[in-house]
Amino acid sequence: MSEDRLLRFSGHAYFRQRLVLATLASRPVRIDKIRPDDQEPGIRNFEASFLRLMEKVTNGSAVEINYTGTAVYYKPGIIFGGPVTHDCGTSRGIGYFLEWLVLLAPFAKQELALTLRGITTGTGDMGVDTIRTVTLPILAMFLPLDSVSILASSLELRIVKRGAAPQGGGEVFFRAPLIASLRALNFVECGRIRKIRGIASAVRVSPQMSNRMIDAARSVLNRFIPDLYLFSDVYRGEDSGKSPGFSMSLVATSTTSALHASEATSAPGMTPEDVGLCAARQLLAEIQSGGCVDASHQPFALALMALGPEDVAKCRMGRLTAQAVQCLRDVREALGVVFKIRTIPESEDVLVSCVGVGLRGYRRIT
Repeated sequence: MSEDRLLRFSGHAYFRQRLVLATLASRPVRIDKIRPDDQEPGIRNFEASFLRLMEKVTNGSAVEINYTGTAVYYKPGIIFGGPVTHDCGTSRGIGYFLEWLVLLAPFAKQELALTLRGITTGTGDMGVDTIRTVTLPILAMFLPLDSVSILASSLELRIVKRGAAPQGGGEVFFRAPLIASLRALNFVECGRIRKIRGIASAVRVSPQMSNRMIDAARSVLNRFIPDLYLFSDVYRGEDSGKSPGFSMSLVATSTTSALHASEATSAPGMTPEDVGLCAARQLLAEIQSGGCVDASHQPFALALMALGPEDVAKCRMGRLTAQAVQCLRDVREALGVVFKIRTIPESEDVLVSCVGVGLRGYRRIT
């Protein structure tokens, strides 16, 4: 492999993002200086687990880790797909593994049927409810129409079992259709919020906990919109994991199908009312930030725009987060795509646009 093809990064931040972009670009990557000054230097268990999952999803990948674990060399193979089962452990939630892996699935050689086991909703990681209700619809906007028809395999995320921290015990199943290429995005109108939907889930606690979360969230959101439906999702028996816990996920949809999401998870000392109020206030703050894509999904949307066809893609976003800015840099490094960013007068929103690299999938056009 020629030296100029090698991607070089430093630090443990954005570990998943860089591995996935390197895989899509078919370029080897070396990540150095991974926590060199910590008491326990090197990669953590969940990062090593993500590397193992990447090896399962691809065919022909090679991973080299130095003795101290502070440097990783990854040479990607082809994205193969097929049936894959992986235990995510309990140090991070399932969302940590699934959030960026969703990008690889449409470009696989065989349809990816992925089963992940672990914590379905954990503090610090995107919950599986948010991935199902926001991440997948954003991905669907980029998929060609023939891949989301009733004749093609569906884009789905099914929550088989819920598992709360710290012991997990949850399980999800993810499947995505194969594509020939993505569509160019043109999403510049935010619209007005027309409905809010939410899920209050509770495992190994009283079912009344979910109702208390719903009442608390309603006390805030009912002042702003009448079209508000919050659902209770209580799992029992073996489907409820190994630890007690409760969480709430909210999604606001605009008249132009822009999505804004928030979620809150129980922690020691938190009541159901605290979780419901936290989720509702976070959602209002997210709506206030503006844009057609919520802050947590800005890097995801930017990466999809860069992978799209050789046509101009446009998207209106709120103020770019630090994660989105770093994604712009990594995309330029891995794919050679440069974005044009223009501020929109009388608002903090920005209009980002680019010409994609035209990445092709394995699906044959008939």
